[in-house]
Amino acid sequence: MSAITLKEGIYWLGAVDWNVRNFHGYSTHRGTTYNSYLIVDEKIALIDSVKAPFYNEFMTNLKSLVSLDKIDYLIMNHLEMDHSGAIPLILEHLPNAELIGTNAGKIGYEKTYHRQQKMRVVNDGDSIKLGKRTLKFIPIPMLHWPDSMVTYCPEDKILFSNDAFGQHLASSQRFADLINTHVIYEEAAKYYANIIMHLGVVVNKTLDKLSNVEINMIAPSHGVIWRDKENIARIISNYRRWASGISEKKILVIYDTMWGSTDKMARAILDGIVSKGIDAKLCNLTYSDRSDLIREVLDAKGIIVGSATLNNGMLPNVAAFLSYLKGLKPANKIGAAFGSFGWGGGAVKAIEAEMKEAGIALEPSISCRYVPNEDEIKKCMEFGASFASKI
Repeated sequence: MSAITLKEGIYWLGAVDWNVRNFHGYSTHRGTTYNSYLIVDEKIALIDSVKAPFYNEFMTNLKSLVSLDKIDYLIMNHLEMDHSGAIPLILEHLPNAELIGTNAGKIGYEKTYHRQQKMRVVNDGDSIKLGKRTLKFIPIPMLHWPDSMVTYCPEDKILFSNDAFGQHLASSQRFADLINTHVIYEEAAKYYANIIMHLGVVVNKTLDKLSNVEINMIAPSHGVIWRDKENIARIISNYRRWASGISEKKILVIYDTMWGSTDKMARAILDGIVSKGIDAKLCNLTYSDRSDLIREVLDAKGIIVGSATLNNGMLPNVAAFLSYLKGLKPANKIGAAFGSFGWGGGAVKAIEAEMKEAGIALEPSISCRYVPNEDEIKKCMEFGASFASKI
């Protein structure tokens, strides 16, 4: 796509990746974008770049806006290669540009690209004057890498937020208010859940740091730009709510089954939950996308996980899901385990151990040997109803 004007002298240029469907294990059903921004003033600043395969497209856009030898600064908000991948190539054509980033960014850049690079290291509150515009730098370490920072233009009240407030979403539109509301917020929630959920404490500290900053536009490095007050207020409010672990009265029943016994238990548990008027979803891991499920976990209060026993442990799909969940450490959740077994058992204990390590408060579990009979199905329904009463 061609460059887009955000404000006079401020441009989006980047790349729309329509075809990507897997982003290091995160399913991107709607593709993504790699956003970079150019500010043309008495001095010229380029903020972030694109993933390396999109270098040629990016350079075409850049050259359409400005002579490359006129660029004074290249600001690296974040080292991760979907943002910095093209920077080593770009710098070869910017003879007068100074690379700017955090100290952690400098260390990471040299180790990632195996080249010494002169870089201006900035700290919290440092700024550069472009002319009528100023750029201020706000490090946000561990949101979500040690080098991460955001760049703020106080004159236009634009926050160049890098990964914060982003979405994996390819679109011919560049602004959130031009996208279907349900789609944009679903993708923003999924993005938060899969990338940022485990950083709730850091998110709240960052939001506190930004609370005195007036923002009229949020320009992230993935997805579309937030430019109207209603959407800006809503996405910031959502981040605060997600970071604080505020959940809905919703329970997920997540499982895999071998010969159908655990499936029978799962459906009976779901019936028990629903009988108490609580919203619930049944999620068979054979057919469910893992990162879509994590988005559901974000606002669910309860998580019940089940598996048949295989080799004294969980089925592989359940083990993989819990390993992923454990790394994201969802806050303020309650959970329980269930499952069927033939002789030795083991799945339920293994599930409980993983859920406990994920920080989930556990309620008692339920197990069934071989195929559940009518009485055991009734007990599963009671189990579901009892769990529902806890939320």
